[in-house]
Amino acid sequence: MINRLQKKYALSVQGAKDLFKAIVYSVLANISLMLPVALLAIVLNTMLPMALGMEEKVAGFAGYTVVGIIILVIIFVLHYLQYTKAYIGTYEESERRRITLAEKLRTLPLGFFHERDLADLTSTIMGDCASFEHAFSHTVPQFFGALISTSIVCLVLLVMNWKMGIALLWVAPVAFAIVLLSRKWQELLAKKYMTTRIDLSEGIQECLETVQDIKACNQEKTYLEKLDAKLDAAEKAQISSEMVSASLLTTGQMVLRLGLATVIVVGSSLILKEKIDLFTYILYLIAASRLYDPLSGAMANMAELFGVNLQVKRLKEIQEYPLENGQTEYHTKGYDVIFDHVKFSYETGKTVLKDVSFTAKQGQVTALVGPSGGGKSTIAKLAAKFYDVDGGKITLGGADIAKIDPVALMKDFSIVFQDVVLFNNTIMENIRVGRKGASDEDVIAAAKAAKCHDFIEKLPQGYQTVIGENGSTLSGGECQRLSIARALLKDAPVILLDEATASLDVDSETQIQEAISELVSGKTVLVIAHRMRTIEAADQIVVLDKGVVAEKGNHDTLMKKNGLYRKLVGLQTEAANWKLSV
Repeated sequence: MINRLQKKYALSVQGAKDLFKAIVYSVLANISLMLPVALLAIVLNTMLPMALGMEEKVAGFAGYTVVGIIILVIIFVLHYLQYTKAYIGTYEESERRRITLAEKLRTLPLGFFHERDLADLTSTIMGDCASFEHAFSHTVPQFFGALISTSIVCLVLLVMNWKMGIALLWVAPVAFAIVLLSRKWQELLAKKYMTTRIDLSEGIQECLETVQDIKACNQEKTYLEKLDAKLDAAEKAQISSEMVSASLLTTGQMVLRLGLATVIVVGSSLILKEKIDLFTYILYLIAASRLYDPLSGAMANMAELFGVNLQVKRLKEIQEYPLENGQTEYHTKGYDVIFDHVKFSYETGKTVLKDVSFTAKQGQVTALVGPSGGGKSTIAKLAAKFYDVDGGKITLGGADIAKIDPVALMKDFSIVFQDVVLFNNTIMENIRVGRKGASDEDVIAAAKAAKCHDFIEKLPQGYQTVIGENGSTLSGGECQRLSIARALLKDAPVILLDEATASLDVDSETQIQEAISELVSGKTVLVIAHRMRTIEAADQIVVLDKGVVAEKGNHDTLMKKNGLYRKLVGLQTEAANWKLSV
């Protein structure tokens, strides 16, 4: 049972155990609510003879009072246990689920994030998990508890008198059938609402990220109209989903109430025929007044469970996504990075690298240049195993990286991407991300090597200055230099620089090149650059064009070939000499 719950609802082992206990206590709590009904029936059975003048005095009311108090205590204890397991257990499971998702996302390959957008993932981690909290604290235990407990009570009522039992219960399968038969319809509407909600989240996120460009282009009105349309679509989808569920649920609950009428009609008929006594008739009337409430609640919970199934599916897509595994311990002979006939595509049928072969030697700078879309940044990502190659092989010091665990492999790489990522923390801690546990002296030394010590010292709190989300209080060049300082602090044997000087002015760029020159000693450096003058001193230049290596060699050799590289240099020289004509 626990394994089935764990698999069905994507729970942890402890979460499945807590859910099972919550269901059990929910069953017992619901059954305990029938105890006052039984006691009332017994009291009425005792009082009926007196009311009919058959007996003058009825004894034992003190005993009934004691029994009533005991029943109240039992009800309190069982409901307390149900609350503890259903609510507290659910919130603890919600914590475990979010941590598990975060750990899973941390180990997933970048190919997964290429398939899913940020708004969708955010909706899963935040929205779906929040919905899970409500479903597993207010819905799932109560649904199964009501279903099981009422089934037990119904069985007892059928055994006591099958005719009255049928009169009482025939409405239940009809009411549940109304809700069940519309399951696909409700799930379709729930999916549509989920899609529109994600689309709306994407629109809001895009608006916040591009607000500067929207204002600069005077497109506020146009963009907000599109956002309003997405908001209206999400609202309409939610109303449609809620209206359908509410209409079907209300219809089912109305059908349930017909059971009371059939109990009255059938019971009256059987009394007239003297086939049941008055006590039995009253007992089934009381049962009818109590039994339909949990059944109505079960139907409402069942309708909500249809939406939960969609969220479970979305969570399972993350939890069951195949991980990249490999050796955590590996040995290399040096740190040469070799691409051997590598092929790669982000999407099927859209090849990025067709056949790439070159060697980035340790102790040298290897530069990757070429037209946009040639695969330069892709090569850097493949070298660090952010993606798996479709064909060919990449080795690090002779070790095939395809067989190495990605987390273990990253210990040998320091990476500076074109798009800098900084955290809303102090400069000291942002640089320390490069090597956990590094001393303040080591951080400052890395900052000096990256030529950013001077501007840091001018800040109000120096290295303790909080720089805002993604370095919002700094310039683009300053952010880039901090990311380079982070890479220098890590001091890994392989350095990947993807347009590392793109955001720097001429003076800063010269300083960074000096820092890189100091860094290269004994290490493998792979540089991606569009500005040819920044890599003229590289030991090897690999020219990429349309997914293949068009040329290889140093600057002087490639200039003599009069090929693509010389053409790119010529174009940039013309661009540098361009002047605005008035």
